[in-house]
Amino acid sequence: MASRRMETKPVITCLKTLLVVYSFVFWITGAVLLAVGLWGQFMLGPYISLIAENSTNAPYVLIGTGTTIIVFGLFGCFATCRGSPWMLKLYAMFLSLVFLAELVAGISGFVFRHEIKGTFLRTYNEAVQDYDAKDEKSLAVDNVQRSLRCCGVLNYTSWFTSVYYPTNGIPSSCCVNTSDCSSADLRNSTIAPSKVHQQGCYELVTSFIETNMGIIAGVTFGIAFSQLIGMLLACCLSRFITANQYEMV
Repeated sequence: MASRRMETKPVITCLKTLLVVYSFVFWITGAVLLAVGLWGQFMLGPYISLIAENSTNAPYVLIGTGTTIIVFGLFGCFATCRGSPWMLKLYAMFLSLVFLAELVAGISGFVFRHEIKGTFLRTYNEAVQDYDAKDEKSLAVDNVQRSLRCCGVLNYTSWFTSVYYPTNGIPSSCCVNTSDCSSADLRNSTIAPSKVHQQGCYELVTSFIETNMGIIAGVTFGIAFSQLIGMLLACCLSRFITANQYEMV
């Protein structure tokens, strides 16, 4: 019995070390999600509102998930250092829930990527049609047009039917060169096309989504399956500790 305990002790020590390292990496993942959620909420709110038909809770989901992972990452380190079988089993159960959630999120994002594009077309078109250069969505449209060097939904002609155009013309955020783009030029349907970007914003955004959705889904699946490593380590460690305690009785 004593010799078997001596044999399992190095295995337990090795598993503890690996699980502590994994829990630390898991904790960092939670911190990253929390940071991305906060950044998305405070910096990307207007852009997110252009993609979602209604108010989206995506940043709050990231903040909540990140905070939960941080707490359970610390819990995993504590459970590992203490060597408590029931704590390790609880940690493994939590990792399994995270695995399932990330798997569903990755599959949903990949499968419904075309619906995301359709939703963006509707919401961005509405933002252009109701543009007033003042509200949050209008400012987001300006930022998109400036940063992507695009104009309108499909092209600059999208602005001709907007409520903003009859009085103000095409927004200055469409201008190729702001120093050579007067308000009078933007109100003139003959001159304006030579002063603004020709490509529509919808094509650029959806091209980015189409190109990168596979990469995003792959990374999500990779992170999700990494939870299986943590689950395996936690379950094995719990089993070895339980067996070792049983042998000591």
